[in-house]
Amino acid sequence: MTATTGGAVYADPVDLDKHGVYGATALKVENGGWNRPRYPFQGRITADGSSGYKAEPGRYHLYVSHRCPWAHRTAIVRILKGLQDVVSLSYVDDERDGRGWAFREKRGADPVNGFRFLREAYEATEPGYEGHVSVPVLWDRETGRIVSNNFFDITIDLGTQFEAYGDPDVHLYPEELRGDIDELNEYIYVNFNDGNYRVAGAASDEAYADLRGRVISALERLDERLSTRRFLFGDSVTESDVRFWVTLARFDLTYNPFAKISERRLVDFPHLWPYARDLYTLPAFRDTTDFSAFTHLGPPFLDPAVTRIDVEPHRADWDEPQDRHRLAA
Repeated sequence: MTATTGGAVYADPVDLDKHGVYGATALKVENGGWNRPRYPFQGRITADGSSGYKAEPGRYHLYVSHRCPWAHRTAIVRILKGLQDVVSLSYVDDERDGRGWAFREKRGADPVNGFRFLREAYEATEPGYEGHVSVPVLWDRETGRIVSNNFFDITIDLGTQFEAYGDPDVHLYPEELRGDIDELNEYIYVNFNDGNYRVAGAASDEAYADLRGRVISALERLDERLSTRRFLFGDSVTESDVRFWVTLARFDLTYNPFAKISERRLVDFPHLWPYARDLYTLPAFRDTTDFSAFTHLGPPFLDPAVTRIDVEPHRADWDEPQDRHRLAA
């Protein structure tokens, strides 16, 4: 059924009884714990167009979700790099049933294609597509297809290939630091970004203890790193800060209470908490964040046989003052 409001086209309401929970089958514990779905569309944007997708204003659109941290990254980088008038953006609805992400009145209609469901973008790109439907999606108006849904690459391309149109003074992935940024990004991804999901997918008490220990160790290590520097690589925000922050912002409200990871909340870390609030003062972070969307992690795939600690959601005061600027050189 199609709902219309003032000419806009929307999907019908979420109906879990009729359509089920999205991803519930793919994420069953008996499949061996957490296994991240494939992201099959991995096109790249290049400044010169050698990849087949040239960086140019007005050509590309981002489909994102307030709920998804991987999508949140792209919204942040788009503003940090000053690409608001170069790459357009719209949001899918916060809620989804077995049909996947959809466009509803709360977050607005699809302004590019008039799709009701994001799956339509996937099917337009690959007819008969049966894989995972995820955000972010980078859409190409010119070819009428998805360039990429591979979140690892999208922010790199936004931050490096639109130099002719974005803020030339913002360098989120500077050449001289790329090796170090890649190494830290991998550590953050394995032990924190994806590490939280791995704790949720633990299929035994032993695995749960090991996996949550890795997340806690990562938080402690990065807390120490930030004791002497304002951001992860010094005085400037980089790709690593964006990747780290979107998960930090969701830790106390989503990941920790759902997966039952740590008795320590984000607010209990002496350097991580001021660091997170420092970034939140920047419009790119603040204006793309809706804490009301951080309500749950996803399908109910926790193994009931695993004994977990008790953790409750915590909504902190993100406007609490901090003095991180004192660490700047």
